[in-house]
Amino acid sequence: MNKIIYVGIDVHSSNFTLCSFEPGYGLTEDKIFGQVQFKEDFIKNTEKYISTLKKQRKDIDVVCGYEAGCLGYAPQRELSKRGIKCVILAPTTMAVQKGGKKVKNDYKDSIEIARCLSSGSYKPVYIPDTEDEDVRDYIRMRDDHNTALKHIKQQLNAFLLRHGFKFDGKTKWTLKHIEWIKKLSCTDKQREIINEYLATYETLSDKIDALDLRIEELSQTERYADTVKKLTCIKGIKTHTALSFVTEVGDFNRFKSAEKFAGYIGLTPGEKSSGDNERKTGITKAGNRHLRRLAVECAWSYMRGFVGQKSAELKKRQKNMPQEVVTYADKASTRCQRKYNRLTTKGKNSNKAVTAVARELCCFIWGMATSHYEGTTQPKDNSVLRESALD
Repeated sequence: MNKIIYVGIDVHSSNFTLCSFEPGYGLTEDKIFGQVQFKEDFIKNTEKYISTLKKQRKDIDVVCGYEAGCLGYAPQRELSKRGIKCVILAPTTMAVQKGGKKVKNDYKDSIEIARCLSSGSYKPVYIPDTEDEDVRDYIRMRDDHNTALKHIKQQLNAFLLRHGFKFDGKTKWTLKHIEWIKKLSCTDKQREIINEYLATYETLSDKIDALDLRIEELSQTERYADTVKKLTCIKGIKTHTALSFVTEVGDFNRFKSAEKFAGYIGLTPGEKSSGDNERKTGITKAGNRHLRRLAVECAWSYMRGFVGQKSAELKKRQKNMPQEVVTYADKASTRCQRKYNRLTTKGKNSNKAVTAVARELCCFIWGMATSHYEGTTQPKDNSVLRESALD
């Protein structure tokens, strides 16, 4: 059986550093060797480095890896095409030694990566296929436009407030609010500034509407249509959120349970316990930040309405869907609504209650995507629901 040499790669946009590590497994001393740094041709130089290792030692296999970061999945895919085993390490899961000398540089980072590869003290990043990644990036691009629109609104509101203009209505950025802005009595220069802000606002709004239509089209393709339609049967989840979950997660079945999936989203509570003292902390915020934000945004919808209430839009999304899917979706909505009401009644802060609901919602999303709804039946009395096995 061939020995395995582990190659840690510390990657940056401008340079990358490689280091080889051969574990002794307690029989001999660990060997650290072959530390080199390159500034260009990442794939070509890495392939050359590994070829040199294999020429020097005929009886070895090579495994290389780098931390998830700015270079994304491209290096891993290119190295895999060339027959080089490469993994991407999730930084938050790596077991890095604490204490001792506070020395950090690229060479030491590459050694730490190689050690983690050797000991298995890390979790690999899931590599999506190119189609999922492209759709995911498209949705993120739309969200970037939405963030820019939000900033324009804030900047125009701040400008108006600075100059003593205050809107008396209840809700801003309605037709009434925009008409009020257009009819303000102000100086010529102020009017010019306001018009420029409004032009940018309208351009971004139209762009986002067009992108949303394109996202609707993408969601209706054969690859995504079934899962997206099922997820949108749940209150608070529309096409944008459903398609984001599908493309960001990739394969829901890689999580063994709903609890594991909620942990991936980063919505499970942390813990700092010692001895007999048990202390829970806030949510871990590990894993996918984008999905965590979407889950919390969806959970805010459970603040409104009452248990069992369905909007006309939700009924439309559930129309013509299998009965077991609708039953499971209604069960999810009821559970989340009741959870929010129960926590706030006990005096919990609404932000904490919504976060707890977001975790519950993620569990049901996992159940819906992996078809764990099969075999569910509609309860006769909606006021009494069975506790889900997802808890």
